[in-house]
Amino acid sequence: MKRLLLFSCLIISSLCSDAQSALKLPVLSSNAKLIQDFSVSNIEITYSRPSMRGRKIFGLGDFVCPYGKVWRTGANAPTKIKLGEELEIGGFKVKAGEYALYTIPGKERWEIILNTGTTNWGADGYTKENDVARFSIKPSLLDENVQTFTINISDITFNTCKIELEWERTKITIPVVAHNEETVDLNIDKAINHPQPLPYFQAANYYFESDKKLDVAKAYIDKAVDQDPKAFYAWLLKAKIEKKLGNDEAAVVAAKKSMEMAKGNANEAEYIRNNTRIIEEIKKRHHKQTIE
Repeated sequence: MKRLLLFSCLIISSLCSDAQSALKLPVLSSNAKLIQDFSVSNIEITYSRPSMRGRKIFGLGDFVCPYGKVWRTGANAPTKIKLGEELEIGGFKVKAGEYALYTIPGKERWEIILNTGTTNWGADGYTKENDVARFSIKPSLLDENVQTFTINISDITFNTCKIELEWERTKITIPVVAHNEETVDLNIDKAINHPQPLPYFQAANYYFESDKKLDVAKAYIDKAVDQDPKAFYAWLLKAKIEKKLGNDEAAVVAAKKSMEMAKGNANEAEYIRNNTRIIEEIKKRHHKQTIE
């Protein structure tokens, strides 16, 4: 009887434990994770998102985030930023790795802090000695309240982006720079010397879009169309590169080739439109030069 009673208690305890672990309830500060491809790796941000709920957020005195006090930049554990490569953040070079993001709000300036204390809770355990970057940013005023604290990564280029913090009517914009030109060149060289298929089109497109080494872009796009003469998208890129280099005759030839190769493709109309624009722009330029 004792064994049966003990067995029954164990079953009930197990069921209660399973029920508790399966219980999912709404929370006031939900967790969020943002993973953004950037440069040759990515930026990962993990944070909790508190909401205003009628409270006063930033200011002097009795506010959720009072001026001059270290804030975990979210709720619960400090916000964490994981960098896939070395980046320049706020003018400081920060190595690849994971960091806690702390801030000190202020009316005129905010202190932005990257710190190695990723296991801290809230602002507890924060020490200035563990800072890897500390700089100030002037806040901007939003037109309307942002009810729930939001972190975003915007204005992404090949080597720059912005990390944005928004809550209440305050916006903080943190500049990020990747000094990646040498790494990109190395990656392209490695890929070009790799067995087929060779990424000539991708390499040419990068150099064209970044407006760097257009002579190299031309050499690679020539190899791309040799590699696949029916690649209408490659002929379009060739037309753009030739046009930017001032090789108008070659640009027109490539544009017409792109339209010819695009016939029957689902995106035929788009390629006709883009290539026609290139040809018309070249004609206008020649007409203007003739008048002058």
